[in-house]
Amino acid sequence: MSIKLSICIATFKRGPFIGETLNSILGQMEPSVEIVVVDGASPDNTPEVMAQYLLCHPEIRYFREPANSGVDADYDKAVGYARGQYCWLMTDDDLLRPGAVARVLQSMEDAPELIVVNSEVKNVKFSKLYVERSLAFSSDKEYGASDREKFFAEVASYLSFIGAVVIKRRTWLERNRANYYGSLFIHVGIIFQHPPISKVKVIAEPLITIRYGNGMWSPRSFEIWTFKWPNLIWSFADFSDQVKLQITQREPRRSISRLIRNRALGAFTKKEVQKFWPASAGKAERIVASLLSIFPASLANFLSVFYLSCSANPNQMALHDLLHSKHAGLLSRMMSRVLNIKSRKH
Repeated sequence: MSIKLSICIATFKRGPFIGETLNSILGQMEPSVEIVVVDGASPDNTPEVMAQYLLCHPEIRYFREPANSGVDADYDKAVGYARGQYCWLMTDDDLLRPGAVARVLQSMEDAPELIVVNSEVKNVKFSKLYVERSLAFSSDKEYGASDREKFFAEVASYLSFIGAVVIKRRTWLERNRANYYGSLFIHVGIIFQHPPISKVKVIAEPLITIRYGNGMWSPRSFEIWTFKWPNLIWSFADFSDQVKLQITQREPRRSISRLIRNRALGAFTKKEVQKFWPASAGKAERIVASLLSIFPASLANFLSVFYLSCSANPNQMALHDLLHSKHAGLLSRMMSRVLNIKSRKH
């Protein structure tokens, strides 16, 4: 039987987690589905974990690279190794919910170029629900090429999560990929480059459980969300500045509140100013950034937690990040207890 769907996983240093991810998929496998795992030369026990699965599951194909070439190249390689008509770019520590594979196979029947899969978000141990639906869609949606601006506005932010993407393998291979190596979001570059994708389906039902707080990118979060992500979004010529502004500011580095929040997380120091600030930045901007980079991080953390406490519905993921920062002091933790009492009352 020909392969309809390749579940493509690029992995690096996920030995403790990838088995749980594979288990969530293997329980719903069908003869027309394969799993392709590209290991970017993980220095942990990933090869040993994979060896155990390969003994029992011939539907898994494992490719260990001799050196790490980055997440973009590894996903591109996974699609290249795949044999399916469609490729689901699955993450290496999240879980598929029961029935997810069957639901995606059903959505493939009328041949969309791209399927976007909704998700829920839980904590690292999957014991606490943070977000019930990452996309607040109550029903499935479809977009054509003429809807590209609407699709971009409604879905682009969510597509920073690569696990949401199920794409025709031919579409992926026909598009410019090399230009997006190093962006950390090769899939977004492929989806939103010209020409627009002709048919997109969005599945409103969450089919993935995201394990929040386990990100490999945390040490680079400031660079990614202040520079890499905005540079990518603002590079797309097909979309108006107005709609791109709905996704991200063009130059988030100018936002004082963003800098304070990153300072509170320990992600923004003098090193970031020296490394990332462009030569074109004005003197006043550079002075403000430099001063904020040495602002007391524990105070910034408390102020950020306090700000969240003023919201009727505090962002639980933002709170998680603040309280797991090394700069979360006694005042921040006391404020978080106030938030917990407040939420229980409601």
